[in-house]
Amino acid sequence: MGKGKLAKFADMETFSNVFQYPFSTYEAHPFTMQGHWRDEYFGNNNPIVLELGCGKGEYAVELARNYPDKNFIGVDIKGARMWTGASQALNEGLKNVAFLRTNIEIIDRFFAKDEVEEIWLTFSDPQMKNPRKRLTSTYFMERYRRFLTDGGTIHLKTDSNFLFTYTTYMVERNGLPVDFRTEDLYHDSRSAMNVEEATLSVQTYYEQMWMARGLNIKYMRWHLPHSTSLEEPDVEIELDEYRSYHRNKRSSLEKAK
Repeated sequence: MGKGKLAKFADMETFSNVFQYPFSTYEAHPFTMQGHWRDEYFGNNNPIVLELGCGKGEYAVELARNYPDKNFIGVDIKGARMWTGASQALNEGLKNVAFLRTNIEIIDRFFAKDEVEEIWLTFSDPQMKNPRKRLTSTYFMERYRRFLTDGGTIHLKTDSNFLFTYTTYMVERNGLPVDFRTEDLYHDSRSAMNVEEATLSVQTYYEQMWMARGLNIKYMRWHLPHSTSLEEPDVEIELDEYRSYHRNKRSSLEKAK
């Protein structure tokens, strides 16, 4: 029998690789390590990579295993899920991965200018009703630019055709440089030549479920310059036929912006 939520939250309070700052906590106790992740936690000058919406944290842990010369931080608000990756990292003695439990809407309060070099967005909620909440929206792109290096890299892995199409329009509308884009990561022959091995070999819990269901995994890697002004794409996109695993969409609408 697995651990219950309360037991996991109690564990997390003792984990040296977990920092818990949901919005309510941050207001009372501001985060003091902003701009000092390398010297105060990781103890090196290696690049910092974020996984936003890390869920169980297994993707961040596997990336840390594959790239010991980079520092990884998994970010999510759901601590009971995060416990899995955080405890695994501690058990394996992985020093180059940490976890931050907070609301992604305030992510720019935890990292200083140019402190992060890459962002991974793995199977984010497509937020079909609310563009402002999409993690690839210009609302979030503006926040990422406050701490991402000029021209820093953003990776998107998703099962959602809606989110992938929306992100494609957003990137095109703003002229953001794209390294690689595919609508079928694991069956596109170009993938082996254009993406790092870990992008193909590391899979999240939800990714494996989507693949078992027969859905294509979509992937895009682009860069975010600081100088360009950002605008939302003004286009209607066909909605996904489901909300999450084995759950159909509620709305009768067929398209949304």
